[in-house]
Amino acid sequence: QVQLVESGGGLVQAGGSLRLSCAASGRTFSNYVMGWFRQPPGKEREFVAAITRSSSSTYYADSVKGRCTISRDNAKNTVYLQMNSLKPEDTAVYYCAADLGNRISTWHASYEYWGQGTQVTVSS
Repeated sequence: QVQLVESGGGLVQAGGSLRLSCAASGRTFSNYVMGWFRQPPGKEREFVAAITRSSSSTYYADSVKGRCTISRDNAKNTVYLQMNSLKPEDTAVYYCAADLGNRISTWHASYEYWGQGTQVTVSS
């Protein structure tokens, strides 16, 4: 069992930045591929970014590529999502998720554990 707790969401103006954090507890954090997903109002959950166990590889959705950076600190059991040049369409609840597999997946069903989410609102 892995417990995930996101933080860092909030209200920001378009063009601003936020850094989301996700703290993990329970089983060995470094055993998991970590991902960030988001769910905009009235829409389905969508993939944002993911990072492999050792940070050797990352992958981003086209919608955030070049504006977001995912990173992790296995010593701190934490994964981050740095978001820059935010747009109103980035408004969503952001979730971190843990996948015991050894490859990055953009499919939400691949991830076994989920946090409760943190709200990001970008005003125009």
